[in-house]
Amino acid sequence: MLEALGFSVDSAAITERVLVKWEQARMLVVAPLMRGAVFLCLVMTMMILMEKLFVGIVCLVVKIFRIKPEKRYKWEPMRNAEDLEIGGPSYPMVLVQIPMFNEKEVYRLSIGAACNLDWPADRMMIQVLDDSTDTVVKDLVQLECQRWKNKGLNISYEYRDNRMGYKAGALKQGMTQYYAQECEYVAIFDADFQPESDFLKQTIPFLIHNPQVALVQTRWKFVNADECLMTRIQEMSLDYHFKIEQEAGSSVFSFFGFNGTAGVWRMSAIAEAGGWKDRTTVEDMDLAVRAGLAGWKFVYLGDINVKCELPSTFKAYRYQQHRWSCGPANLFKKMIKEIIANQKVSIGKKIHVIYSFFFVGKIVAHVSTFIFYCIVIPLSVLIPDVGIPFWGVVYVPTVITLCKSVGTPSSFHLVILWVLFENVMSLHRIKAATTGLIEAGRVNEWIVTRKLGDAVNSEPSEEEKLVDAQMTTPLLLGNKKPKIKISRRFHMAELWMGVFLFVVGCYDVVYTKKCYFIFLFLQSWAFFVAGFDFIGTYLPKS
Repeated sequence: MLEALGFSVDSAAITERVLVKWEQARMLVVAPLMRGAVFLCLVMTMMILMEKLFVGIVCLVVKIFRIKPEKRYKWEPMRNAEDLEIGGPSYPMVLVQIPMFNEKEVYRLSIGAACNLDWPADRMMIQVLDDSTDTVVKDLVQLECQRWKNKGLNISYEYRDNRMGYKAGALKQGMTQYYAQECEYVAIFDADFQPESDFLKQTIPFLIHNPQVALVQTRWKFVNADECLMTRIQEMSLDYHFKIEQEAGSSVFSFFGFNGTAGVWRMSAIAEAGGWKDRTTVEDMDLAVRAGLAGWKFVYLGDINVKCELPSTFKAYRYQQHRWSCGPANLFKKMIKEIIANQKVSIGKKIHVIYSFFFVGKIVAHVSTFIFYCIVIPLSVLIPDVGIPFWGVVYVPTVITLCKSVGTPSSFHLVILWVLFENVMSLHRIKAATTGLIEAGRVNEWIVTRKLGDAVNSEPSEEEKLVDAQMTTPLLLGNKKPKIKISRRFHMAELWMGVFLFVVGCYDVVYTKKCYFIFLFLQSWAFFVAGFDFIGTYLPKS
């Protein structure tokens, strides 16, 4: 067109000029920025390595010398079960809280497990905190509570017609009940958690005989770990958290983050720390940090397992990881000044909370994983002037991976798939952490992780059938299939990342030959699998 108007176009000259300008920009701007990014990523990777080696050594020493909590703290067993009827007053009053929200699939399991705890009936109060918006579920939970009450259990059904404060709001309101104020300790179980009958008899003695201890946290045991590949991978990550990170924090600093469930608190410690707060979506971590700064100690019991359920759908797992990544970053921003100014704990403990617990564990880990492995390494293929040391690409990540894989030896053969999937999830974790730091749109989003329980393989109970029949309204609009948008069926962020990594991998094969293409192709495949929703359990109704 330009030639028809009398203009001459020399495409070769234009192309050459563009290439020259690009070369200049690459040498003067892009390459230095990339080298800076590589340096920062290597520094963050070394920070993570040092952290993993430290907690690993601590746990190794604990295991070799068998330094169990019973040796570090005073512990005496409670009286035998046959003495319960005559010895009620010798047992402290314990409140058992079960917060739930539309938990139709698991409410019977959690309430039943709590009601079967081996503790004098007159020294235990079970409190079901129901925020359900589904009237069918609400009625079913209320019926279940009444059924156990008819058996002589002290169980109270507390319903809120709003979700103000989410879980923190429910727990806080539960504490205001007159019977709750008579209790010395409170055990908290989320709706899918099933403690063994001797749970209280194993944990409460640590609180009775050690007045400086505020929290006793136990380990999670996953009943559906073998359900699919995604649950196996989650088990690997969480086993490392419980077996290594929590153990090390308890052994060295007597501090770690409360996991929100399967733990027992001293009521006076909660009150001294300021009670439950709903300023973030990690009310459990918030309370733990405030109690730790008040000088209280925490005990982790890795030998006590409480059965629970892992999210088995990719959608549910993404929601959970958003909350678990956004909340800590937001809490760090809100509490950093308070931690620095605190005068009740040692400088060493403050450094541990700020540097290890928050900065490395909740921010650097997410930033380094995504930026280094999914952005910097691929871009180094496109910019040949930038090189990454072999030790930074291979040796250090390998050692970090081996350190984190020791928690679940039976799944070691899945370690490569685990790394690839963790890199995929780092996309969502870094977005969530950034949201928490800058307090953007979804910072206070709380979507309850959907549990399946045994509902997929079992028939509903008679009570469930009755309430469903009473509450269900006939549909008069016919059997039209719901329209599902492509954006909801496919995850576009993962797909675009998959395309990017695949293209860069091809470029490496054809031009640069840095041999990064093996990793790039595998990682792009992992993003495509997640992007097309080919991971986790598929639920037709979800």
